[in-house]
Amino acid sequence: MAEGLSANRPPSNRAAYVTLVTNADYALGARALLRSIALTGSEADCVVLHTAGVDGTALEPLAAMGARLVETSLLPTSDSFNTAHAHARLHGVAPFTRGEKPPFHTPLDNFVKLRLWQLEEYEAAVFIDADTLVLKNCDRLFHYPEFSAAPNVYESLADFHRMNSGVFTARPHRATFEAMLVELDTPGAFWRRTDQTFLQHFFPDWHGLPVFDNMLQYVWFNMPELWDWPSIHILHYQYEKPWQDPHPKAGRLAPLIALWEAFAGDGPVPVIASLPGPLA
Repeated sequence: MAEGLSANRPPSNRAAYVTLVTNADYALGARALLRSIALTGSEADCVVLHTAGVDGTALEPLAAMGARLVETSLLPTSDSFNTAHAHARLHGVAPFTRGEKPPFHTPLDNFVKLRLWQLEEYEAAVFIDADTLVLKNCDRLFHYPEFSAAPNVYESLADFHRMNSGVFTARPHRATFEAMLVELDTPGAFWRRTDQTFLQHFFPDWHGLPVFDNMLQYVWFNMPELWDWPSIHILHYQYEKPWQDPHPKAGRLAPLIALWEAFAGDGPVPVIASLPGPLA
């Protein structure tokens, strides 16, 4: 394994879905995500990158589901970088005005997903945030070029130029990771939306995935004409998380929360194509 990483078992495939867990809340999300991937019939590895501080009891269900657990740590960034991207400082300079991030969201943790490029035991990797569900098999993404990601569209079509880093394709390679570290932590560096802003900077010619490969939950009420259940491959619960209680938008997002709860449990899940749309 690369320096700074330790895994609970060897890889069993040359392709992997990778997610990130930095606290017990995201472990809850990862459990539903892992179940959703398994239900698509994928044989790719499922890797959970997790920081050392995550309690073992939160990780045990993920290991029981067959996930490959890879322990790691925050990136070796400078004190000035860490101060600039601390929760209070970051949200003070670049506040979220379109939705609410949960209290367990720690911006500096987001950069840990760059360690995916250290997983050189894999030829291809697809990163998927832990606050997502995979509703249709997405193995085709392993054949997409680095770096492919969907646009950050959830208010208007004008946002197609912005990338969302909740789903992306990558080719793990040490040289790429080392180049990222150099580019990331330069004097005065400030990445307004953390890893998302940095990755769009690092890969300026990123390839666009369809919005259905990373359908953001706010599309449900902001752009309902774009919502088409049979086309959605990955549903992304950006901003508020479906397991939050109380949930600030529970009324507006009730059908999507109920869907996540079905995947988070052990019972049957709905037939996605039969679900009513937001205009029903």
